[in-house]
Amino acid sequence: MHEIIGWIGAFLYIIAYFLVSIKKIRADQLNFQLLNISCGICLIVNSLHQSDYPSVFTNGVWAGIGIFAIYYNKK
Repeated sequence: MHEIIGWIGAFLYIIAYFLVSIKKIRADQLNFQLLNISCGICLIVNSLHQSDYPSVFTNGVWAGIGIFAIYYNKK
């Protein structure tokens, strides 16, 4: 199950990047940030299961930036 969650996170990262790259969504939009937060959480779950702590850290920061961006862009 952890591997499936990890694959979902990886797929969502690619989708988010693709949608921003082709200008279907903007980086300051809520849906983009929610995609990034979801991706980060999925990959944290997978990385914790594999004891891959550098990846846990990186994806935690990634998700944290998404949370911060939602707060920041609400102002």
